[in-house]
Amino acid sequence: MTSHSDPSGARASAIDGPYALFRLGVSILLATMGSIGMWAVVVVLPAVQEEFGVDRADASLPYTLTMVGFAVGNAVVGRFVDRYGITLPVIVAATALGLGFVLASMSTAIWQISAIQGLLIGVGTSASFGPLIADISHWFSRRRGIAVAATASGNYLAGAIWPTLIEGFIRTDGWRTTYIGIGILCICVMIPLALCLRRPPPQDHPTRADGTVGPQPGRSIDISPRLLQIMLAMAGIGCCVAMSMPQVHIVAYCVDLGYGVARGAEMLSLMLAGGVISRLVFGLLADHMGGIRTLLLGSVLQGIALCFYLPFDGLTSLYIISVIFGLSQGGIVPSYAIIVREYLPAREAGQRIGIVMMMTILGMALGGWLSGWIYDLTGSYQAALINGIAFNMFNITIMLLLLWRTTRGSRAAVAA
Repeated sequence: MTSHSDPSGARASAIDGPYALFRLGVSILLATMGSIGMWAVVVVLPAVQEEFGVDRADASLPYTLTMVGFAVGNAVVGRFVDRYGITLPVIVAATALGLGFVLASMSTAIWQISAIQGLLIGVGTSASFGPLIADISHWFSRRRGIAVAATASGNYLAGAIWPTLIEGFIRTDGWRTTYIGIGILCICVMIPLALCLRRPPPQDHPTRADGTVGPQPGRSIDISPRLLQIMLAMAGIGCCVAMSMPQVHIVAYCVDLGYGVARGAEMLSLMLAGGVISRLVFGLLADHMGGIRTLLLGSVLQGIALCFYLPFDGLTSLYIISVIFGLSQGGIVPSYAIIVREYLPAREAGQRIGIVMMMTILGMALGGWLSGWIYDLTGSYQAALINGIAFNMFNITIMLLLLWRTTRGSRAAVAA
């Protein structure tokens, strides 16, 4: 029996317990607050373009560099989380966000705000995604899937909450004053929340709050950790190139069809709302099916939803398909984190989850650009959709291979 004076035993008893639920709530709040860096730059883009007198491509550079910083930061910050826990990296990230927004408000040229967005805001935002997901995964065993999915949903919740609020403040106070306010808000909210997460992570397979012992992973795969990491990274690119086509281009697609910007924006909002629901539902499924099967299911459903865009382009049809697409794809990205925790060392979770998250973000960036390039070549989004479906099939192929190797590994373990 674990002694009450044993600190490690006290940490172990928190698995799946009340403290884990409290920590999950704090993590969701942090994810929702920290992800403001991804959405603020999108909302201020028109104002920045007008003030600096640049074309749309140059005005988009701050967003591009924000996503680059966000992608790289997931891997870099994740490694620090493995070494120092989540609190210190989040405090540093909150400080970077606050400083970044204030400095960006003082920019006098597009290159200045672009550099600040990438180096401070993008990297600062990254702590609220992959690293936070990796941290919460240590505190749940039976409910790890739903915990990871709920934390990942903070990113989508931020997309549903912040743009409207930021747009209102920009309209009344200007983008520079709004940026200063966001910077102050990040520091005042995120640092106290980070201090609530100071408790060290529990052991890999500890005693739960109800006194039972957490199970060993029970999942085996007959490929090396390095190869598994590479395959997950490649799969992440494939699924997110496919995912990006509707998410990045649905507004432009609606404009081309004569439906207007407002209709496209409504469809995007429906996708994000469906994505939140999808992440929670798929998180519950992952607790029963495992990460690989859950990701495979999501990828298949995403591919089917993409196929619906090819024959149907009516307004009502696009609304329905956008909801279907959101409900299909939202659970895919969190499943990568669950797979990492099922098959790779827990002590390396931050770095390994961060690397996979980085590749999914780069896949989104690549897919958004690639769809636009294909559109410029063909004058239609049909070829871009087919390209997305092809990348989605690439993801499905990798996941089927991993499922086969998992089944094969399980048989080998039983035989041994």
